Amino acid sequence: MERTAVESSQIVSIGFEPELETLEIEFKGGKVYRYFEVPGIRHTELMAAESKGKYFGQHIRGKYVFKKLEPELTGA
Repeated sequence: MERTAVESSQIVSIGFEPELETLEIEFKGGKVYRYFEVPGIRHTELMAAESKGKYFGQHIRGKYVFKKLEPELTGA
């Protein structure tokens, strides 16, 4: 999945596949997580948020099923 670099103290890049409702987030430190069944509005709001880390903590973390990706799956 292609990700877009973002300005954030916690997040490096964010990707989204609308057809699959899958959100992918790369955090500082290199860990990448994929979140499933995430509505498109969450991605839109996350990308527009002044604080992406705060938005993530309030609206995504703990609310969606996720999987930590292994480095070979992320292209790292």
